[in-house]
Amino acid sequence: MTQPSYHHAVIARAIAYIDSTKDSQPRLEQVAEAVGLSPTHFQRVFSQWAGVSPKRYQQYLTLDHAKSLLQDRFTLLDTALETGLSGTGRLHDLFLTWEAMSPGEYAAKGKGLTITWGWFDSPFGEMIVAATARGICGMGFTAEFGRDWSLEDMQARWPEATFVQDEATLQPAVVRILGGEDAQLHLIGAPFQIKVWEALLNVPSGHVTTYSAIAKAIGNPKAVRAVGTAVGRNPVSWLIPCHRALRKSGALGGYHWGLPVKRALLAWEGARADAEGPHGSTQTVGDHGQPAFAQESA
Repeated sequence: MTQPSYHHAVIARAIAYIDSTKDSQPRLEQVAEAVGLSPTHFQRVFSQWAGVSPKRYQQYLTLDHAKSLLQDRFTLLDTALETGLSGTGRLHDLFLTWEAMSPGEYAAKGKGLTITWGWFDSPFGEMIVAATARGICGMGFTAEFGRDWSLEDMQARWPEATFVQDEATLQPAVVRILGGEDAQLHLIGAPFQIKVWEALLNVPSGHVTTYSAIAKAIGNPKAVRAVGTAVGRNPVSWLIPCHRALRKSGALGGYHWGLPVKRALLAWEGARADAEGPHGSTQTVGDHGQPAFAQESA
């Protein structure tokens, strides 16, 4: 079976080419040639990954798409669940059970914790996954900054923890995550950060929110800058969808793992949401719809 990282590598090269030649609107044959594949093979790989054709996908990579998401699919966090935007009708919802560290545990910077980590393939390239005995505590992508930076970033979050590389132990949980099945999270962060991350869980796949809306939803409407910092410090990318937070203008804002990855995530989800339509689901394994969560005591 073809690895997801291979698909992402093809997509990444195709996106770079489409971006660099957007004024000339390249044909399928031109893009296929640029990535070293036959048009038929490229069409198949691209459509399998994105859920739509390469030509259709181009619109999802533009700033205009981000702005249209903000206009048409902006989620008011405090009403998202009541309005039924929480993923009804999706084939593979990811249900998260999560618990957070106490403030004292957070202040200890991971002291006494053993964190298992490893490298894994995903639809968006290679990712680093980290977990404690209580659940997944870290996830990020290496495509933009490489392995060394990604590992150092994870270790710097909890500098007093003991890190042990062990892909075999993590593999079953990663397979479940990529299949849209249950996942246990162990959120390691300050209380304010965890409030922000909890709010992000209320943003459905294919929809977006703004930093100011998150600030309002957590009862601190003036803390927009602090919210932006907390969004950027989200340790569990994709599962806690910080990529769905945009600026009021519709600009993408920042993304800890690189803006090209954020664009790919939003475009991938937007394409699938449009293909799915308002009634029923056409999404496949790996879809991360609106997570449900139940808080456990720390």
